[in-house]
Amino acid sequence: MSTTQERTEEQDLPYDVFSRACPSRGTLEHVTGRWGALTLGALYEGSFRFNELRRRVDGVSEKMLAQTLHALERDGLVHREAQPTNPPRVDYELTALGHAVAGRLIALIQCLEGRMDEVLASRERYDARQL
Repeated sequence: MSTTQERTEEQDLPYDVFSRACPSRGTLEHVTGRWGALTLGALYEGSFRFNELRRRVDGVSEKMLAQTLHALERDGLVHREAQPTNPPRVDYELTALGHAVAGRLIALIQCLEGRMDEVLASRERYDARQL
């Protein structure tokens, strides 16, 4: 079988994130990793410059935010727009795909935030049993 035939057959297969070779797995990791999820969630609020985004995503280092933004941009979730000004101005915003993905993350975030009392109570019960 030729390489072209193999690639065509692979493209005809449905994506399966549970398969090690599936490209969707990498994107899922970018989206659900700590900094990816927080960055997408912040950008759901609107466009940010790099340092504004870094302040919004409390605790992320400059290096990690840059790596996260590159990965999300490569996956088509984030749009980076550099303005030719002095000093340069770079804005980040969600693409249509990024907005759809971030909307689902926001729903998860809101669910977790709204039920944290239950989570904290569960942690206390668990920790008490471990003593």
